[in-house]
Amino acid sequence: MIPFPEPEEPDRPRRVEIAPGAVHLPGWLSRDQQRRLVQACREWSTAPVPMRRTRLPGGGIMSVQTVHIGWYWRPYRYSRTADDHNGARVLDFPDWLADLGRDVLKDAYQNPTAAAAYRPDVALINYYDHAAKMGMHQDKEERTPDPVVSLSLGDRCVFRLGNTQNRNRPWTDVELASGDAFVFGGPSRLAYHGVPRLYPHSGPAEEIGLPEGRLNLTLRVTGIQEG
Repeated sequence: MIPFPEPEEPDRPRRVEIAPGAVHLPGWLSRDQQRRLVQACREWSTAPVPMRRTRLPGGGIMSVQTVHIGWYWRPYRYSRTADDHNGARVLDFPDWLADLGRDVLKDAYQNPTAAAAYRPDVALINYYDHAAKMGMHQDKEERTPDPVVSLSLGDRCVFRLGNTQNRNRPWTDVELASGDAFVFGGPSRLAYHGVPRLYPHSGPAEEIGLPEGRLNLTLRVTGIQEG
């Protein structure tokens, strides 16, 4: 896949700090970047480990559909192969996606040195149809405190960023639109978060090639050392 071009300086997004370590970058991705990401997600969804709904330990099934890049996630561990599905190995994490994550982090934290050291090695890509939601949860299977970088494509949603202690209030609701980036790290790295609502048919469907629903890519650093 052709690497993304550098964003043009006049189109640099606004930066909104939601909480310490949690930063929203509205409109960070250009329309062209969004189209390329949608196409990449479409290709990944038919990979050896295809997009599917994750079964939870209690027997429930998540309403979002997920495809994994770099590592395969299931509650509450990472592996290279989909041992609870078809046993296939997930696709390698692409360098161009890591570069994109570093660019987001540089703009979010305005710290080029820290951004250059960011080495994401897993991406979870969640597809939300109009009935899908994501309950409040922590991203805590990773072994390092590196930030999570999130990219939104398609329909708008309500992203709920909570506290680090439990799923209850206080929390802050942020509307994420297609092309938005969001980073949570530092004091907010283990904040509970979720997506309680989607706004159907609110995205730039024809412009980016996503007829309906929402795609969310989260880039993370597992901290797992193999061998």
